[in-house]
Amino acid sequence: MQPAPPLLVDTHVHIAFDRFQEDLEAVALRWREAGVTRLVHSCVEPGEFESMRQVADRFPEVSFAIGLHPLDVEQWGDATAGQIRQLAQSDKRVVAIGETGLDFFKSDSVELQKVALRAQLEIAADLRLPVIIHCRDAAVAMAEELADFQQSRRTLGKDIVTGVMHCWGGTPEETQWFLDQGFFISFSGTVTFKKAEQIQASARMVPRDRLLVETDCPFLAPVPKRGKRNEPAFVAHVAAQVASLRGVSLEELAQQTTQNAFDLFNLPALETSTA
Repeated sequence: MQPAPPLLVDTHVHIAFDRFQEDLEAVALRWREAGVTRLVHSCVEPGEFESMRQVADRFPEVSFAIGLHPLDVEQWGDATAGQIRQLAQSDKRVVAIGETGLDFFKSDSVELQKVALRAQLEIAADLRLPVIIHCRDAAVAMAEELADFQQSRRTLGKDIVTGVMHCWGGTPEETQWFLDQGFFISFSGTVTFKKAEQIQASARMVPRDRLLVETDCPFLAPVPKRGKRNEPAFVAHVAAQVASLRGVSLEELAQQTTQNAFDLFNLPALETSTA
């Protein structure tokens, strides 16, 4: 009999998407066989909340976040912040705000993205929840926004925000900017890509207690599954690559990143994870 795989947490999934509708039970069986003990389902827009709840009802290892993705920022309105705040407080399985952030690659709605980002940072800090940050072609602006926000909170004597830079693709210098703000750094399947040298360099330098792994499924399947629909079981390939880059065993990498995920998201024990 083969030994059990090391336990892992996939800290960023989108398994409520239609691409998983027909075979989610089989997908869940595979993630359990791969040692994935917890999953954090990230949110792209508040209307997704009920579908994420339904997934968590079916699979108690799933926790989730609530927020508005920067590429969906045209949905932002006067009531959106209140809606996100209310939903975040409506279910104890909500463990984060997001995903929010900045994406200047596919969108030119820079100012509206910043408005939505600031509001969601405020909600996360007020509720003492971590924030899940999406950042693409926007590291300088993101670092400035985050530094300004943290300083304003300190000036007012309020709690600052913590969180994770998810699916991180920045340089080591950029990585350090967010480490300096107290953030965790999460690596996805992109770290396995042959030409992803700056991502791999960043994966080597993140302190062990700030390191996370994810799939961002159904996107960005890692080597050797590249080109296929990504799924949570494949986080084992991400973890194996990060372990290799850092010169540690997969078991050590899995143990550390799992502990980090529990620490950041305050993940519950399985028997208390239902609403």
